[in-house]
Amino acid sequence: MMARGAKRRRKGTKTKKVSGQTLTRREFFKVAGAGVTVLGAAGCSRPDILPNLPDRAPIGDQDMNVVVVIIDTLRKDHVGAYGNTWIKTPNLDALAKESLRFTRAYPESIPTICARRAIHTGLRTWPFRNWHVYKGISVVRYGWQPIPEEQTTLAEILQQKGYETLFVTDNQHQFQASMNFQRGFDAFDFIRGQTADNYKPIWTSPREKRRAVLKRPAGVGGMRQYFANTAGRSSEENWFAPRVFARASEFLEAASEGDRPFFLVVDSYDAHEPWDPPEEYVSLYDEGYNGREPYWPAEGSSRYLTDRQLKRVRALYAAEVTMVDSWLGTFLDKISELNLFENTLLILLADHGSSHGEHGIVGKPTYALWPEVTDIPYFIRHPEGKSAGKTSDYYASTHDVAPTILGFLGMEPPEPMDGQDLSALLKGEEPEEQGHFTLGYHDYVWTRDDRYTMFSRNDGTEAKLYDVRDDPGMKNDVARAYPDIVKGMFDGYVLKDAGGSLPTY
Repeated sequence: MMARGAKRRRKGTKTKKVSGQTLTRREFFKVAGAGVTVLGAAGCSRPDILPNLPDRAPIGDQDMNVVVVIIDTLRKDHVGAYGNTWIKTPNLDALAKESLRFTRAYPESIPTICARRAIHTGLRTWPFRNWHVYKGISVVRYGWQPIPEEQTTLAEILQQKGYETLFVTDNQHQFQASMNFQRGFDAFDFIRGQTADNYKPIWTSPREKRRAVLKRPAGVGGMRQYFANTAGRSSEENWFAPRVFARASEFLEAASEGDRPFFLVVDSYDAHEPWDPPEEYVSLYDEGYNGREPYWPAEGSSRYLTDRQLKRVRALYAAEVTMVDSWLGTFLDKISELNLFENTLLILLADHGSSHGEHGIVGKPTYALWPEVTDIPYFIRHPEGKSAGKTSDYYASTHDVAPTILGFLGMEPPEPMDGQDLSALLKGEEPEEQGHFTLGYHDYVWTRDDRYTMFSRNDGTEAKLYDVRDDPGMKNDVARAYPDIVKGMFDGYVLKDAGGSLPTY
């Protein structure tokens, strides 16, 4: 294994093929980065807000590559490394064996955009102060907003330090209006067509596809748009997770030819709904189903679904997860093929999970803050194998990603970050002590300590309390029996962490 200070040998100029054209490495990134001008035209540029950082400078021998993999809607209990026994995730499990694995990892806020704002900035988005509905942004959830102009992203920091910064995603929410998630990236690729992305004319949606869908999916129009977007795909390689990880592998290969270390973010919107993986994956978990497909169940109560339909929901999700795992494996193989594991820090995490009938719920409604929604997988793989195969019960979260990377690289952020530097755990040290953790989702809050988990509305009403030592699945609500504990957790954890009463809009 390469020592941390070892210098990578620069290879000769290599060519890539894009749309049938043979391109040099420089031309490849120029083509990939063209999206910055087109997609970022509505607000990508901004004045310099990094006065504490020097101009872009040559990289020294002590720097390493960094890869962050984000998998949307991946439940912790559906990964083999966390005890799952029925869903096949061999690549996630293999990565876990080489990583420090966190057993109490939670997003600092939910859903998609809130969690990613924290990942990219190292700052908490909860308690969602100064939020409002933004023009051009369709989702209305507290905290669902662009990265503020005054906040510095991790990509901007590393770019200024001389890193080649790269981003591949099919997450369309990050490119609505001026969301600012591409800020600081030298090259990024936004793969179009997920869910309700207005990518192709909706009238091209195949009628036979729509007829096969359960009559009560979430966002019927969204499914119609999705079918229009995906009407031309003919093989597994055309599904979204395969396209994301294949493109990320191309970015890896191009970046490995350079003389600078790189920072690559790979953000897969799968395993988010709709769950429509190729049949070869579905057949691993369910056969003989002949009803309408619950590709995208209506969020909320699961009562409208039959037991057989719920079984199908779980099978479709399991199949989607296995497909994502398979193509994650091709990406990890590319890292290995390029001999990058020995000088690359790799972090993998999810933003949240999804209910599949547990607690009588499907999806992730704001009031359903049970483990199937809040508990996420979280791995950190050190290039020298430090803490490989070990677990930590430290409260790891989304806003810890940026300070952890900077801490590993020996860099200081230009402004303080809210998250913890988890790289201390890789060195046998302890980050700042935490006796509890708090997260927010729209107008609900969630908090836990070693004994109890509580969640409620922002004003403390409709509280639920669970003794997670005896009831880790959170099936027995004891809030009525212990009102003092509920109040103590709300006042002492939630309001204290929020710095006062929570905003309402």
